[in-house]
Amino acid sequence: MVLTRLNCFFTKKTVSTILMCFFCLYCKNNLHAQEDIYKWQDQATVDSLKHVYMNSDEDKNNAILLQIAQNETNPDEKLYYSELLIEKALQDGQYFGFRSVGYLQKGNALQLQGEFHEALSAYFKSLEITEKNNDAELSAGLLVSIADTYSMIGNSESAQKYYDKGLILLRKVNDSMALGSALLNSGDELFKTESYKDALRNFQESGQIFDQLNYHIGKAYTIGNIGMVYAKQGKDESALKNMNEAIQLLEENEDYYAISEFLNYMSDLYEEQSNIDAALEYAFKSHELSNKFNLKDQISNANLQLSELMEKSGNHAAALEYFKMHDIYQDSILNLENVQKMANIEVENKQLEVENLEQKRKNQRIVIWSTVGVLFLTSLLAYGLFKRHKFVKATNKIIAAEKQRSDDLLLNILPEDTAEELKESGRVEAKKYEAVTVFFSDFKGFTKYAENLSPEILVETIDHYFSKFDEIIEKYGLEKIKTIGDAYMAAGGLNYDNDNHAKHMILAAQEMIEVVEQVKHDEGIDGSFDIRIGINTGPVVAGVVGTKKFAYDIWGDTVNIAARMESSSEPGRINISEDTYKQVQSDFDFEFEYRGELEVKNRGHLKMYFVNG
Repeated sequence: MVLTRLNCFFTKKTVSTILMCFFCLYCKNNLHAQEDIYKWQDQATVDSLKHVYMNSDEDKNNAILLQIAQNETNPDEKLYYSELLIEKALQDGQYFGFRSVGYLQKGNALQLQGEFHEALSAYFKSLEITEKNNDAELSAGLLVSIADTYSMIGNSESAQKYYDKGLILLRKVNDSMALGSALLNSGDELFKTESYKDALRNFQESGQIFDQLNYHIGKAYTIGNIGMVYAKQGKDESALKNMNEAIQLLEENEDYYAISEFLNYMSDLYEEQSNIDAALEYAFKSHELSNKFNLKDQISNANLQLSELMEKSGNHAAALEYFKMHDIYQDSILNLENVQKMANIEVENKQLEVENLEQKRKNQRIVIWSTVGVLFLTSLLAYGLFKRHKFVKATNKIIAAEKQRSDDLLLNILPEDTAEELKESGRVEAKKYEAVTVFFSDFKGFTKYAENLSPEILVETIDHYFSKFDEIIEKYGLEKIKTIGDAYMAAGGLNYDNDNHAKHMILAAQEMIEVVEQVKHDEGIDGSFDIRIGINTGPVVAGVVGTKKFAYDIWGDTVNIAARMESSSEPGRINISEDTYKQVQSDFDFEFEYRGELEVKNRGHLKMYFVNG
């Protein structure tokens, strides 16, 4: 688990350096350009170069385009200028050189965007051009980039294949930094496939190279990864020694992403030794560091680790809270193959049944026609056609009913637009929405109350509330996202036809409070609570996650702030963010109570408003 993320991070830090070294060699040998234009530039310099390029009346200079594409940090901008470089190089008849590097930088941009398959296509195009030009250095770097990308999408077999090819070339071109980095990433892939002996061999060789180069970051990663191999081999003392040494080196270089990962791994080691106190200490350090530097992957992992440790130590309430935060930050890979199979399986079974029945009736009619004789052939044929018409009509009704049932099943799982996209194209792309209103609610005191209830009564109680909430959400054209324990999450604005989603969400929240208040006066319902509600509006990314027990979910900072609005609310009150307030402040149906700027955990000070009336 830790190695995969470390690989992705280290790839971003080192492979880009490797490819830059290759690229400089390529330019010096083939483009005869000035050496200083291939140095790394900061973003301010890149912005200045873009201004010069776009406002120049002279012929566009491919060397300037190259600098922009290679140094731009914004993936969208990097992709734009890479494609522009490819187009210009083609127009200028430069098949090699600028064009091959243009595809290389296009692949880097797509990889940063998470478009891994498209990134592979760009890398292979660059490799094709580079191999025709017999450039071993750049070819080796591209092979490693291809391997890293396969690793990111979980294709270990292809990743290791291209690592091996890249390593063979790198040993020939005598580039120590590139070889050490490739060995480290290859070792990481071997670790993931539990080939610990081979992984240790690669880590040790890369460590020797980085030690000779005095490359501290590379040494830190190598030492830490060797520690993780020791842990898998049961050498806990050696593992902890290596991990602490790696953390010390990373602290000196302010590499907080990796420190958080190694701290989490040390927590795992102590947990395996049943030293829960030490495991908690390192998990809290990882949690604090990842939150301080907003490292979302590590925030999710640290919260999950703390949830498991709190559960083992008997603190179930804290375990639930940490698991909620883990769930909010968690990312997954979209895979809709099982969704499609489940949506169509009933219709396919019914169609097969209808075809079998129809074949059976045809056989029966053949027997009747052969025994009755020629005299009745015409009448029987007419009768058979009439019966067949009625049969087809009836079976079509069955198919239509089953199709409607499948459609209704999809709509219970996915929003209408997403379900339609699945039926039309067989897959669903993740979508970004610029303005979505996110709702969180939580019952005060529910965890303590639940400890004293039987499972049957607990489920009956929470089902009563959430069934009412579901009706309210549907009434206002909003989308229920999920429930976690006694927490309820919903969103508005995901179906493009609800421009007033912020207002509708507040109206829905008010009705939910009315439901909760009504339960206090109803007899025959066990358990009455006060509810806290938080609402925030902003951009999110939405999609379907998982291959089993799939779920539609949304991600983004907007979701995190909505959760903070709920935890900062008060019982029986609706707490909205400043962004939601801007959407509804001119609506005379509501009254707002400004709460000022309140401090929110891990978010600083945020403006909040209570909705009254």
